[in-house]
Amino acid sequence: MKRTFIQTLCLVSALAGFNSVWATGDTPVSSEKKPKTVEPAAIKVPAGFSATILTTDLGAARHMAVSKNGDIYVKLAKLKDGKGIYRLRDTNKDGVIDEQTGFGDYPGTGIFIKNDYLYASSNSGIYRYQLNEKGEVIQPDQPEKIVEGLRLKERDQSKSIAVDNQSMVYVNVASDNDACRQAGTGKGLMPCPLLDSAAGIWQFKTNRLNQSYSDGVRFATGLKNVVGLDWNTKTNSLFVVQHGRGKFHDFYPEYYTPKQSAELPAETMYEVKKGSDGGWPYVYYDHMQKKKILAPEYGGDGKKTGGEKAMDPVMAFPAHLAPNGLLFYTGTMFPEKYRNGAFVAFHSQSAELQKGYLVAFVPFKNGKPSGAWEIFADNFAGIDLVKPTGPVQHRPCGLAQGTDGSLYVSDDLGGTIFRIAYKKK
Repeated sequence: MKRTFIQTLCLVSALAGFNSVWATGDTPVSSEKKPKTVEPAAIKVPAGFSATILTTDLGAARHMAVSKNGDIYVKLAKLKDGKGIYRLRDTNKDGVIDEQTGFGDYPGTGIFIKNDYLYASSNSGIYRYQLNEKGEVIQPDQPEKIVEGLRLKERDQSKSIAVDNQSMVYVNVASDNDACRQAGTGKGLMPCPLLDSAAGIWQFKTNRLNQSYSDGVRFATGLKNVVGLDWNTKTNSLFVVQHGRGKFHDFYPEYYTPKQSAELPAETMYEVKKGSDGGWPYVYYDHMQKKKILAPEYGGDGKKTGGEKAMDPVMAFPAHLAPNGLLFYTGTMFPEKYRNGAFVAFHSQSAELQKGYLVAFVPFKNGKPSGAWEIFADNFAGIDLVKPTGPVQHRPCGLAQGTDGSLYVSDDLGGTIFRIAYKKK
């Protein structure tokens, strides 16, 4: 979800030990919502890492998946030359994409490879394509339809997906209401009727075709909008990152200052099991108080706790960063500290953090976060976010792991695909 923030904040300086790496190869993009000119962005990454650009000008590049032969499949939120999926290939292995092939006539966000299938979603359905032994799509113009008729409203339409080891696909169906308020009031609907068909994760069978929305199982509820999700093969469970609600001060100035409204609630990461409840819209997570707080629509005042039955997040991030991508790293290229940890792509900016448009890392041990989250790759915006001299250049959205263990980051503003690699000294 796109948000606008107070622009009188000071930009935090680059983290200690980070290098500024110039990613070259950008081309101009033109749109009312995109920069008319794009300068190379100095992507800041930890010492020993490098950031380069594989390709650009793809358009609204959202999530990605990588096949066994190294091809990168990118899902587009808007069609490019009539196609919603692009296969990117570096034929001569020189670090630059030199072959792009488009297929699929539907826009969307979700894409996932599991075993011998590429799964992709539109904003209302889920499809699959069989892969050959090399990892190539066999019939790109003849996908099998797994699900159709998913709830589709005017906002937060993305249907992000993940696939488990038991032939089940999980799809996010977001709420189209920020806090389930009654129209024209600040009072919340009780119970919130949206929870029957939105604000949760739905589960469908991957090996059954032409399922309808009603054929799915509401796997988890109380999750306002989950754009980033991934199946953790080490824990054999689903992890998600949630966009938080907003407008505390707008509706409840007696309880929240503008500053508090800009810094609450936390963006949250959950390990989701069948029957899990994130608590939306009745409660939100306050990362400063480290508590689940009763939402003001339901009698809260910014201090009252609630949601005893709602799950606690495994990690909380500053408000309004908009986590759009989640990836558990299983490669061996990066140093040991990154093994089996989680990367998160943030699509917006935080007033509290005074930064944004970045990729974060959460260390994991024994299937749980083992330390504080940290900024891994920064400055995709390419400008001073406090005193901008121009438009934001790149917005991180999707994450994927290359066959060599490198990390790919997609940008849905100008369609740039970044590659982050590590080389031992």
